[in-house]
Amino acid sequence: MPTLPWIVPNTPPPHTEVHVFASRFETRTLWGALRFFLRTPGVWRQVSRAPGAYGASLKAQPLRRTFWTVSAWESPKALGAFARTGPHAPTARGLLPQMRDAEFAGWTARSEDLPVDWTEVQRRLTQPHAR
Repeated sequence: MPTLPWIVPNTPPPHTEVHVFASRFETRTLWGALRFFLRTPGVWRQVSRAPGAYGASLKAQPLRRTFWTVSAWESPKALGAFARTGPHAPTARGLLPQMRDAEFAGWTARSEDLPVDWTEVQRRLTQPHAR
């Protein structure tokens, strides 16, 4: 599973500001990477049906124990509701002990800028203020 392509659960209105959230997770062990990998389908189904979700993608490097995510939302409130409910909430809590490192970045973009390019995700996550 190298990359799950950008899905579009809801189409944003043209010329709209969207809220983008990106993450990079590195697990401590290959077992942690396998657990992350096995829990991905449930969270992926959740985001594909989430109210306010404008798109999402996941890039996995399981042998490097590293996973990247990017998603676009109509508002921070929609992102928060997703993160606190469904499979995402227990998955995030359950995988926490497996995590070696994590980085997060959020920014606003225009709906015309979707889907977000992985180069932009990596740039945002490596900026000193990204966390």
